[in-house]
Amino acid sequence: MTTVNGIDVRATQHCETTALGVLLRHQGIDLSEPMLFGLGRGLSFIYWDSKSMGFPFLGGRVKPFELSRNLADVLGLELQVWETASPRKGWANVVEVIDAGRPVGLQLDSYYLDYFGTKVHFGGHVVAMYGYDDQLAHLVDTEQQGGAVSTGLDGLARARAARGPMTARHRSFTLTGQQDLPVPRDVVLAAITACADTFLHPPIANLGHRGIEKSGKLVPTWLRRSDDPRRDLPQAALLMERAGTGGALFRNLYRDFLAESAELVDSDHLRTGHRLYAEAAGLWTQVAALITEAGESGEEQCLVRAGATLLELSRIEHEAMRALSRLGSEGP
Repeated sequence: MTTVNGIDVRATQHCETTALGVLLRHQGIDLSEPMLFGLGRGLSFIYWDSKSMGFPFLGGRVKPFELSRNLADVLGLELQVWETASPRKGWANVVEVIDAGRPVGLQLDSYYLDYFGTKVHFGGHVVAMYGYDDQLAHLVDTEQQGGAVSTGLDGLARARAARGPMTARHRSFTLTGQQDLPVPRDVVLAAITACADTFLHPPIANLGHRGIEKSGKLVPTWLRRSDDPRRDLPQAALLMERAGTGGALFRNLYRDFLAESAELVDSDHLRTGHRLYAEAAGLWTQVAALITEAGESGEEQCLVRAGATLLELSRIEHEAMRALSRLGSEGP
């Protein structure tokens, strides 16, 4: 068995920041999960629906792997990425890194991993791999999935070869930086203002604050949108609260990032953003509870209340991001 020593496994919530944390801590770079999420400009929103989908999806983060690229960019880290159509070459890329004594990140479809109890295809799942033998791969995943876990090599190969939405071609990656990497004030400001600008100026109405507003108008119709509301509505709410989001559709993570940032940056605008995202996080959890209740009871009034709360959330998050976009205007 080949295993990388010194792997630090923590109770983390989101798959991509979990893997990034493992890769960075192995080099002596210790950043909290909210800080990784925020510096990676991970917060977003999308209302996603199409004729090919059984039911709409509410997403609260940027697309898979964009967070990793953003984090590397803002911190000046070296991000090496390998992709290939060849399973053999893809495995060789992974083994080479681990044999050299370093953990490696993988993007794959979680459906094929042995330890996943809920079998749903998600091609944007990310894990850190730190060891292998002739039967098993040893991974680090989120706290919800067990932290340090193992999966069969056959299942791992299928997960890495999967095709479909958000998948990548046997993608593996490393992230390299200097030990005890500092996080300067200007780096925090750059990450926050860039995220705010994207959120405030979405290219289409399904994204950012406009997407939240759109969802507020469409969620009240969900009982009619579903063939099986008792299944679809609680499942949608579960994805918002427990599918690696950290709760409240990633708003808990961003709230905590802003709180940590406020210890580095003295800014009324930042304090305003943090206060509003703390409020928003609680409301997102209320929305999920109302959607669950609507599915279980069949009461459309629950969805009407959820829609009204989403319209309020659009206003709150728009106000929060407007404040955060002004960071730096107050001077040092």
